[in-house]
Amino acid sequence: MKPFIKVFKISNTKNKLSEVFDKQRIYGLDILRALAILFVVILHGEYLLPDKLSRLTDLVVFDGVSIFFVLSGFLVGNILIKTMAQNTPAVASLWQFWRRRWYRTLPNYFFVLTLLTILHLLFDKNFMGWSVLKYAVFAQNLFTPHPLHFFPEAWSLSIEEWFYILVPLLAISFIYFGKLQPRMALLITVIMVIITITFFRYYRYVHSPALNAEEWDLVFRKQVSTRLDSLVFGVLGAYCSFYYPGKWIRYKKQLFVAGIVFFLLIKFILPHVTEISGLYQAVFSFTLVAVATLMLLPLLSSLQSGSGPLYKIISYISLISYSMYLLNLSVIQDWIIHKINWHTFIQNVYLLVIVKYTFYWLLVICLSALLYHFFERPVTMLREKNKR
Repeated sequence: MKPFIKVFKISNTKNKLSEVFDKQRIYGLDILRALAILFVVILHGEYLLPDKLSRLTDLVVFDGVSIFFVLSGFLVGNILIKTMAQNTPAVASLWQFWRRRWYRTLPNYFFVLTLLTILHLLFDKNFMGWSVLKYAVFAQNLFTPHPLHFFPEAWSLSIEEWFYILVPLLAISFIYFGKLQPRMALLITVIMVIITITFFRYYRYVHSPALNAEEWDLVFRKQVSTRLDSLVFGVLGAYCSFYYPGKWIRYKKQLFVAGIVFFLLIKFILPHVTEISGLYQAVFSFTLVAVATLMLLPLLSSLQSGSGPLYKIISYISLISYSMYLLNLSVIQDWIIHKINWHTFIQNVYLLVIVKYTFYWLLVICLSALLYHFFERPVTMLREKNKR
């Protein structure tokens, strides 16, 4: 673990780009990102546990992906605001923004997509290779349920990628064609997307209500057309923090407490008093999670740095979180853990659960660290080298 700890140390090394990369991190947001990926990995790890244990772990798990959405929208929103404020042509601003995001997100995604495609082509006789084309353009869940048999965790990545394309394009269009100032163009974009997506969920709820949890998951939770607003709530946070910094931090403690209360309400109260096929779950549950996450950001975004072992652990998990998300389910569980015939060398049922679950976490951390250090980070640093 010692070689990885060096990622956090900002020293007078020859790698100046590494210093810039580390200095830009905000510890409070790293805490939120680390918690979100841990929630996801714990949730996916429940497939390896007996029902009684999975119900226990479920008590500590919140909606990690929805937290990621708001956090991503907040970070990207800040970049977008600064990009739009530059005195550059609209096309150049868009390309500058997209180029930085695609350097960050696409290489890892296509690396894992290619790996999974090769594995399926070699070992899955029923696999249709052409179906991967939808994943290449993030079209597998635009308006339809995300396929369950191949790369199921990619549903959230397509939502993020379409957010990167549509929201900046819409904001720039208001500037270029509507002759609006960037500030007003972004605010109109945020309001428009939130209202439009919420209304679309309501329209779908009226005409195609979910009858059970699986349908709710596929029809409402995991489609681009029903979840873009979650990221845009993060952009709203970026807008407030940039244009109203004083008000943004004035009530940060009160908002943080309110956000925690909202999360507890969402987790432990509302599921027991609402139906999965009801209006709240189908339409407004995603809004409430986004608002709860947004309330945490003023305090967390003001926590710039930390110290000690816990700080290093949290920061490192945050660094490799994207790799952890891409690898933990399809690659590690489906193509490694589930392919091992465990019963040939472990007969005890309880020992088998312990070994498989421990092995799962070891693989998630180790393989994600390798992917981050030998692929994701070099590509990101290449972006910094080529930055004008």
